Amino acid sequence: MGAKTALLAFAEGDIRLALSGAARSEGSDTEALVRQVHPGHAVVPAQDGTLWDCVYPPDDVTYATALAGAELFCDRRLVLERPSELPEHLLKAGAGRRIIMHGMHSVVDWLAFAVWEDGVLVRSLSLSPDSGIQENIGEPYDFELPYWAGEHPVEPVPGWPDQNPYPLPFHPLELGEDALHALFGFVIEGAPDSGDIDTTGVHLRGFRVTDPSGREQAEREAMYAEVRRTMGPPRTFRMGPDGTMQEVGLDGL
Repeated sequence: MGAKTALLAFAEGDIRLALSGAARSEGSDTEALVRQVHPGHAVVPAQDGTLWDCVYPPDDVTYATALAGAELFCDRRLVLERPSELPEHLLKAGAGRRIIMHGMHSVVDWLAFAVWEDGVLVRSLSLSPDSGIQENIGEPYDFELPYWAGEHPVEPVPGWPDQNPYPLPFHPLELGEDALHALFGFVIEGAPDSGDIDTTGVHLRGFRVTDPSGREQAEREAMYAEVRRTMGPPRTFRMGPDGTMQEVGLDGL
């Protein structure tokens, strides 16, 4: 799977209704919202996009829209590994409304989603095979129940050697697609339903949003450097004559 998302929304009820009737938001109004969620940052208009291709923006980029009854932001900084730690200024920005967070990253099979109602966290789930269940707060939604009941186990991939059992009872990205569909009304991978949101029709304003002190960027680069240091050398596999994947050295390429 190659799905990645970084979504935070404030909605008066079901955001799917707002997205289904989305109109082009005003640039000045949307910029003011971006400044609200990123206080103290430098905000400069950038190239616009759509919900189809901007659900996981690059570093220092925010896509946003102001809809009738909802505000939507696509920004990796607004999605947390522990959603319960959502900063106070974002809780205030969504006060009196439903706050919805959804994030997933296919490289590490990570999923997090959360919902607040009137400032109260009613559901939060964050998990990945490497870190396990990092957060599991509130009662599972109906779309989750088959996963927790063991109806979506992760089967071994044919041909790969020495596979250990998957450390979670289901694949986070599979649940992530169902969560995205239930909470936002669309999917990244798989065939959409006839009533799904047309993400190509949801216009998003683009902004370059940076920390003028440079601290945020420096911390991010330090984190990336640590990840590269701990990754170890690349491993290469090739399908053998018996149909199984076999590791080969760099000299075997």
